[in-house]
Amino acid sequence: MNMVNHTAASPRLSIAVMGAGSVGCYFGALLARAGHPVTLIGRASHMQAISQHGLRLQTATEDLNIPITASTEASAVAGADVVLFCVKSTDTEAAAAQIKPHLAAHTQVLSLQNGVDNDQRLRLVLSQQPVTAAVVYVATAMAGPGHVRHFGRGELLIAPCPQGDEIALQFSAANIPTQTSDGVLTALWQKLIINCVYNALSALTQQSYGWLIAQQGVPAVMQDIAAECKAVALADGVLLSASVDEAVAAIARTMPRQLSSTAQDLARGRTTEIDHLNGYVVRRGQALGIATPINRLLQVLVQLKQMPAQKQEL
Repeated sequence: MNMVNHTAASPRLSIAVMGAGSVGCYFGALLARAGHPVTLIGRASHMQAISQHGLRLQTATEDLNIPITASTEASAVAGADVVLFCVKSTDTEAAAAQIKPHLAAHTQVLSLQNGVDNDQRLRLVLSQQPVTAAVVYVATAMAGPGHVRHFGRGELLIAPCPQGDEIALQFSAANIPTQTSDGVLTALWQKLIINCVYNALSALTQQSYGWLIAQQGVPAVMQDIAAECKAVALADGVLLSASVDEAVAAIARTMPRQLSSTAQDLARGRTTEIDHLNGYVVRRGQALGIATPINRLLQVLVQLKQMPAQKQEL
């Protein structure tokens, strides 16, 4: 494993990552490696390891140790130009309230979260901040304290915002392909459909996407899940891309060994985001008069599996 030290003559953006799990650590590592001042804010076990040894970034071609500032305190967002908001959807309001007193007026908050409504929920708490939705396309996992593994992709799509062009420029230069787009809501819904199709099934079986798609009957069930999601999106006025079905199918081909984030949460005894994935489709379906029985079943089954974790958290 190599140790990486970088200095930058004049970093353009200072970055804070609120909720530095695997996604936040991965993007934070690339930005820090490119010379940007980055502060990770997350769980004590990870932050302690990173403070002592640096962040270990393991990819298919590299195994690096990157020195990076780490904290467990929300106040560490102070001074940031950009906050990558990466907490679980279940923690959106609480985490937003924690960082609110420490944000500068110009600080851009980017929601790098699963689900389609986190930016709206953030704005209700951070009413004076520029808040922008981003779509994340990356496969990562925490392999141990302070150790993030990257399995594939790594792009960001962000909605237009005051610093959008500068963020896209700086992030792309840091090997995070980033574009601004007016189609972020459509892209978020497409990603939601992918998550609804794969996450719960992967969690309930503790199996990878490639294994799932190879099982008899599973592809047909996946089509049924997607059909319910698409019906809700259409009723909600979201114009999905014609390529959504191909995007769903491509996940199993491009990430065959990936376990869903929901599967990883269940395996670690943590509460999942199921209520903001399949559960969101169920709620919107109820509001719009669209039946979603398969998504409801998956939501309830994952809720039942995570009950021991919720009891431990009480």
